[in-house]
Amino acid sequence: MNTREGVRIVDEAAVIARVRAGEPEAYAELVRAHTGMALRAAAALGAGADAEDVVQQAFVKAYCSLSRFKDGSAFKPWLLSIVANETRNTVRTAARQRTLAGREAAFVAAEPLIPESADPAVATLESERRDALLAAMEQLSEEHRLVVTYRYLLEMDEAETAQILDWPRGTVKSRLNRALRKLGRLLPDFRPGKGGEEHE
Repeated sequence: MNTREGVRIVDEAAVIARVRAGEPEAYAELVRAHTGMALRAAAALGAGADAEDVVQQAFVKAYCSLSRFKDGSAFKPWLLSIVANETRNTVRTAARQRTLAGREAAFVAAEPLIPESADPAVATLESERRDALLAAMEQLSEEHRLVVTYRYLLEMDEAETAQILDWPRGTVKSRLNRALRKLGRLLPDFRPGKGGEEHE
């Protein structure tokens, strides 16, 4: 677990074993450890103001499905795949389309990306870049938006992204390359922050 997110590292396998052994209150440790990431995922994928409801429902579904969770697997990608499904269901059944402004507001509320101590000029530039990136991502297909969101906005590695999306790693690589090419055309100054392994 990324320590900059301010969460404790938990032994996920041990916690899951405790829950399965009849200690349901132990599940709260997983909830605390992964709520921030889950909220960012839901917001970035379009849940908007419903991000908290989506995440709460995802945690409930994950809890109810722990008996089917494969031992030895990572909990985070499994949870985020549930978050993605819940987000898609929410967006599809919403009475109206989420606006870019609503998505951005929820994304920013879930995780301030710019430290309060940042230089105001730097903060303004970063905010403008984020706005431009979110606007450009609106022009991507759903599969391209998903792969960019997990790989870069949520900083998942290629294997985790493949697990979350239930795609072969080769599909993740090819779709990510196509998505980055399109973002490169829309945003000439766009540079992914992490993971140059896709560019061979």
